[in-house]
Parts: sequence; structure tokens; C-alpha cells
Amino acid sequence: MNVDFNTAAKAAIGCWATGSLLSLFVRRTPILKLPALMLSFAGSLVMVGFIASYWSLLDRPPLRTLGETRLWYAALIPLVGFLVEYRWKIAWLKFYCMGLAAFFLVINMLHPEVFDKTLMPALQSPWFIPHVVVYLVGYVMLAASSVTALHNISLQLRSKGNVNGESVSHYLALLGFVLLTFGLIFGALWAKEAWGHYWTWDPKETWAFLSWLAYLGYLHACRYKIDRGKLQWYLALSFLVLLVCWFGVNYLPSARNSVHTYTQS
Repeated sequence: MNVDFNTAAKAAIGCWATGSLLSLFVRRTPILKLPALMLSFAGSLVMVGFIASYWSLLDRPPLRTLGETRLWYAALIPLVGFLVEYRWKIAWLKFYCMGLAAFFLVINMLHPEVFDKTLMPALQSPWFIPHVVVYLVGYVMLAASSVTALHNISLQLRSKGNVNGESVSHYLALLGFVLLTFGLIFGALWAKEAWGHYWTWDPKETWAFLSWLAYLGYLHACRYKIDRGKLQWYLALSFLVLLVCWFGVNYLPSARNSVHTYTQS
């Protein structure tokens, strides 16, 4: 499995790197635009294909461990960059997204996991896949929102307005918040079926709720007409709460008794 993953990871990183390199010359040589886009997009297709074949090999969705979720991030994050460029004509985000995807793959190559076909009984619920997938896509959207907000902050510090960028970070945050909401609902339904309770204030549940509240606070601030330029700082910092929820909570002492310990590999 490690050989197959390393081959797929290197192929994806190669596609992203070559596509990004060609993009640097698009202004001088417009004919390179299509090959650059196709190569960049091919990197994500390689990872999607690997996830599909890996799913078939394991006879279960590869969503159990942090390493397995990093595969999904590596496939999905560049797609957000491509969508932002298509919808808002902002090209720089896709380079960050491809770089972050490559970073996740390198982590997996440096720290290979011992993968197992089996799923513990709690993960055999029909709510397992929608809960995790919705959260994955939500995290991807909010990561892109945070990076866009940081970019906007840098422009503000240089006294350069970027209203369009502020709109992008806002809409990505809004979409991410909607997905977090569904993730919480699916998670509660899953917990009820697996452990008999909708909510137990497990460390992972607590930080998921705090993440949801952080972005709910942002939307309330927008409702009260607070300047979106000032709220870029809020969006950038809110993602730190999400990072704690994603993997930081695994290192807290209270996580030892968590029912989510199966995700800590």
C-alpha cells in the first residue's frame, strides 16, 4: 500500500508543481493556460482515483484516521482553489491550495500508517460517512476562507483595498458554516445510534461546538453591519479554533477518555 500511495502522491505533487510552474508563464505565453490548468487539475484527479481504489481495497471508506483524512484534504483543497478562480477570477488561492495539499501528502509519506480493513462497531453506522465527509468539505472551505482573509489583511496593511477578496472569504465562511452545522447534526445522530446519547460533551464534541460558535459569531457580526474588512482578522483567528478541533484536541489530557480516540492514529 505504501508503494502505491507514494507513487500516487509523487504523481499528484508533480502535476501540481508543473501546472503551477507553467502558470507563471501564462501572461507571456497564453497558450500555456490550458495545459497548466489541466495539469493542476490532474493532481487532484490522481488523488481522487487513489482514494477510490483504496476504498475498494479496504472494503471501507478511508476516513478512520488523521492520515486517511489528509488524503481527502489533499484531493479536495485544490478543487476549492479552482472553483474560486472560476467564480471570482482570483487565481492566487489555487497555488496555496495545491501547496497545502502537497504538504499533507508529504506528512503521510514521512509518517506512514499501518492501515486496517476493520472498523470498530461505532464506525459501522450509516451516519459515519456523511458526518465525516461533510466535516471534511467544511474544513476545506473554512481553510480557504482563512487564507483569503489573511491575504486581505496583508492588502489592508499595505493600504490596498480588496472588496472582492472580502466577499470571497465571506462566502467561503458561510458555506463552511452550513457544512459544520450539518456535521454537528449528523454527528449527534451517529452518537445516538452508536453510544445511546446525542451529546456527551466529549472533548471532540466540545471543540466542534466551539468551532461552530466561533463562525456563528462571525455571521452575527456581519448581520450587525460590522465592516467586513475588520472581520478579516476574526475569520483568520477563528480557524485556529478549528485546528484545535481537527487534531489539537487529540493531544489534550482529556482526550485519553474520548470516544473519538479511533481518529488519533
